[in-house]
Amino acid sequence: MRVTGDQALVKKLNKSIVLDTIRRNGPLSRTDVSERTGLNKATVSNLTLELLEQKLVEETGLGASSGGRKPLMLLFNGAAGCAIGIELGVTLVKAALTDLKGGILLERSAPLGRHDPDTAFAVILEAVRPLLEEAPDTPHGVVGIGIGVPGMVDESGTILYAPNLGWEGVDLGARLEKEFGVPVVVDNEANAGAAGEREYGAGRHVRHLVYVSAGMGIGSGMIIDGQLYKGAWGYAGETGHMSIESDGRLCSCGSRGCWELYASERAYAYAPAAGGSAEGSGDADVRARDAASPSSLPALTTPELAEYARQGDAATLEMYREIGRRLGIGVTNLVNGFNPEKIVVGGPLTEAKEWIEPAMLATIAERALPYHRRELAVSFSELGSRSALLGAAHLAVSQFLGRVRVSL
Repeated sequence: MRVTGDQALVKKLNKSIVLDTIRRNGPLSRTDVSERTGLNKATVSNLTLELLEQKLVEETGLGASSGGRKPLMLLFNGAAGCAIGIELGVTLVKAALTDLKGGILLERSAPLGRHDPDTAFAVILEAVRPLLEEAPDTPHGVVGIGIGVPGMVDESGTILYAPNLGWEGVDLGARLEKEFGVPVVVDNEANAGAAGEREYGAGRHVRHLVYVSAGMGIGSGMIIDGQLYKGAWGYAGETGHMSIESDGRLCSCGSRGCWELYASERAYAYAPAAGGSAEGSGDADVRARDAASPSSLPALTTPELAEYARQGDAATLEMYREIGRRLGIGVTNLVNGFNPEKIVVGGPLTEAKEWIEPAMLATIAERALPYHRRELAVSFSELGSRSALLGAAHLAVSQFLGRVRVSL
């Protein structure tokens, strides 16, 4: 059966295309928009008028003339509304209020001491409420909330499985919508990070991108041919739980030798104590660390350990070299498996970039297949530890704008 859209659907689609074209490429004249989209000038003019009335687009002055009257230029109005991005971590909840262009207006964070859903929900409220109270008066107000979580999320926003939180079947999205009365988008934090880097960071204009989020765990967001890849049922990207040691450490997911136990902040729990000597650790100490509980959290944070590294502490420097090497092994698997244009490493571990990066790049150069790495670019995030935060806000903005992905 042949399916056709009615006029309202076609108009909505065309309006979305016009808005997205101006948002990404402005300032543009109406003629520019017509040429870029293939829509006729009358259609563009009518749709632009609606967008101007909705304050989503603004006229910014006269452009260059091509022989006739100088055209009025159009620009996306990022101040027309706000969005809130949230990153739910294992030890911390971060939230940011942004404009519609991803500019951060306010930020809040709150420590997460316990992992049960009720406690996490209360901490999220603690971080978000001040942002809502201090949000500026805009034509569209707070258009939505996006939240990145460390686990598998289905299309309805239910967190199916988050091993580092001990969650299964938690409908966080519906609970937040009921509390705040605005639309809520829930996604895996690595997918949110990939969206953030693609929109605002190191992944701009990259069509084949793998974003590796390295914090208290590891996840990957994969953009293939310009589209976020989620797999058959939406669970792709749990690369932190691919095994790099067949008989390695026991993981909270139930498997052994998972990548994140060796190449994320989880590895701190198994490393020699900062301030000690990497060579002075005895076999008994090593066995004790390797037998640590899979849910063990490290005693020190990345900022604290980075300070030891800056002071030249031998144990800390060796730990970061080993984390870099292990990170490179996992990245090599992603390079060989997906052949991306670019790998971007983000998340809290980026604060230790200067001690991790040399070993990571050397390992990738040594192990990746030559044709795969020939055109490959590997970098750390331009957004630092804010990739998922900004990506989550962008997901909320995209839902509000009704963006439809169309190949023009």
